Amino acid sequence: MDILDKADIGVFGGSGFYNFLEDIEEVEVDTPYGKTSDNVFIGKIGNQRVAFMPRHGRNHSIPPHLVNFRANVWAMKHLGCKRVISPCAAGSLQKDVKPGDFVICDQFVDWTDGRKTTFYEGPVVQHPSPADTYCPELRELAIKTGKELGITIHETGTVVVINGPRFSTKAESAFFTNQGWQVINMTAFPEAYLVKELNMCPLNISLITDYDAGLVGDVPPVSHEAVMKVFNDNLSKLKSLLFTMIENIPQECGCNCANSADLNI
Repeated sequence: MDILDKADIGVFGGSGFYNFLEDIEEVEVDTPYGKTSDNVFIGKIGNQRVAFMPRHGRNHSIPPHLVNFRANVWAMKHLGCKRVISPCAAGSLQKDVKPGDFVICDQFVDWTDGRKTTFYEGPVVQHPSPADTYCPELRELAIKTGKELGITIHETGTVVVINGPRFSTKAESAFFTNQGWQVINMTAFPEAYLVKELNMCPLNISLITDYDAGLVGDVPPVSHEAVMKVFNDNLSKLKSLLFTMIENIPQECGCNCANSADLNI
C-alpha cells in the first residue's frame, strides 16, 4: 500500500463535523475494496491534520449493514492516519448508563452477519489479536478530557454490535442486558478491528441516545427520531470532547497498536 502524508488522525462520524475543520480539502480515494462511503475531508484541528469521513455518506444514505468498512478504513491508512476515532450514537443496555452519557468502550461483541470483517482473505493470512482492540492511550486521553469538560463518562464498557438497520426485539435486548453488556450499536464492528489490522490506533466514543427495548421491560420502543433528537441535543458536548481531545493527542504514539500486524496486504 502506498501511504501518503496528508493526515495524522482519522475520524468516522456523522455528517457535518467536517464543517468545523479549518482549510478543508475534499479528497476522493480509490481503494482495492471499492467505493468509500464518501470523499474524505481533510483539515486542521489545532496543529493536528485530521481526515474526516461521514461513515453513512454526507446525506446519511448508507444503512449500517451496507457500509463499506474495509474501503473506509483503507482510505484512512492510505492518507497517512496513525489514529482513528469513531464517535457513534448508541443505545444503553444498563440502567446506570443513561441517555446523554458517554461510554469509552474497551470491548466489543460481534452480533453481525454477512459483513467483510478482515483484510486477510489470502494468500496472506494473519490473525491480529482482538483481545484488547481499542487503543489504551487514546482511551485514557478521552476519559481524562471528558472529565475535565464535565461530561458524564463511563470509563469502560462492552458494545454489542448488531447488523441493523432494524433495532433489537425486547427478547434480544433483554438477552444482551443479562450478559452484562453496556452498549448496543450497529457500526462499531468491524470498523475498529479493521483499524487495528492496519496498525492504526482505534478509539470508540459511544454517545448514549436511548435505553434499548428490553432494558427494564417497560421502556418505549426505540425510534430513529428519538435517537436523533438526543444525539443532536448532545452534539455540542461530543464536538467539545472530540476536538479538545484531538488537540492534545501526542505526536508520538505511546502504545503498541502500530505492531498489531505485519502489513503484507
